[in-house]
Formats: sequence, C-alpha cells, structure tokens
Amino acid sequence: MIKLMFADDEELVRSGLRAMMSGAADIEIVGEASDGRSAVEVARRYHPDVALLDIKMRAPDDGIRALRAILALPDPPTVAMLTTFDIDDYVSLALRLGANGFLLKDIDPAALLRAVRDLARGGAVLDPGVAARMVQSHRDEQRAAQPARKLLASLSEREREVVGLIGQGMSNAEIGGRLHLSEATVKGYVSAVLSKIGAANRVQAALLAYRGGLLDQ
Repeated sequence: MIKLMFADDEELVRSGLRAMMSGAADIEIVGEASDGRSAVEVARRYHPDVALLDIKMRAPDDGIRALRAILALPDPPTVAMLTTFDIDDYVSLALRLGANGFLLKDIDPAALLRAVRDLARGGAVLDPGVAARMVQSHRDEQRAAQPARKLLASLSEREREVVGLIGQGMSNAEIGGRLHLSEATVKGYVSAVLSKIGAANRVQAALLAYRGGLLDQ
C-alpha cells in the first residue's frame, strides 16, 4: 500500500485530490495539510511514501520551506510539487533542493495515479505542460549556460537524444517508441546518462536539457 500525503492551501484542490485517489486500492491518504508547517508535521507523524506539496501556499516560499524540512526528516518521502502554469524561480530552487517532479493541479486523474505510483518506486515525474513552460521561462538562461552545454557535449549523440526526450517529459516506454529501442535498453541509457552528468534523477536531467539549450534544437 502506498502511503500518500498532500498539502495545498486551497480546499478545492485538496478535495479534488481526495476524489481522484478514492478509487485506488493501492493508495492510502494518510494525511493532508493546508500550509507548510502542518505538512512537515504530517510527514513526521505518518511517514508517507509520497508527498505532493503546493509550491506556493500561504506564503510565497511556504512550499519550498516545507520541501526542505520534509527532505531533512529521517527516511523522507519522495516529494513532487503541485503547481500551475505560473512557473518562476521557485521551480529551479525546488529541483536543487531535491524535488522529484512537478505536476499541474489540473492533471488528469489517471495520470495523477500513475505519477504517484512512479514516485513511490523512487521515480521522477515532470508534467509535459510544466516542461514546456520551463523551456520558455528559462530560454535566455539556457542559452547562456555554458556548463550545461559542456556536460551535454560529453554525451554521445544517442545519449543526447535520450536527455532531450526526458526533457520533454517522456517515460522510458515513450522514449523507446520514439527511438525504436526496447524499454530495457532505454533504461540502460537513462542510467548511464544520469551517472555521466551527475544527476540524481530524471528531473535534474531535464533541467540540464533546458539550461543547455538541447530543446531549442
């Protein structure tokens, strides 16, 4: 059973999350919160496997503070941030702090269930809508990011293709379909790429793709 918690300062969002999870036999909602401080207490008390945190709650940096505190707990959950299309510097900061992904608040219920299950397995999730917005928001930064370009240049052509598709929010199966490779082969490429670029997860690899301008090609 996957133990899930979520935090958002809007009751409408919380009730929507409850409704979307209600039919999942393998997911149990162990707690919810309306602000960052309460979110940390819920995580400390109930030891969830997955936490979904609004990136901005009662204060602009409330979600960021909660993320930092939750990840500092013993045996912390895998955390994904809930957001809208209003992407800003908090997204990059959350990635650097260790968030394993971003999901739009209006995500399709089936996609949300898949994301929670992926997160419970230690995976990372990046909504394609968030990815597209990040590319636009950080375009100037990407073009100026020489360290990112240097890292990408150290990869083989196939590895750069894989990073680019990760940056588009594709799963291993989707990447395999695009490149005509087996899912197992793609998994090997992803593992090798993460090791080469020093990324902890797929989301960090996606951010490198953005900053290195790989998605501009």
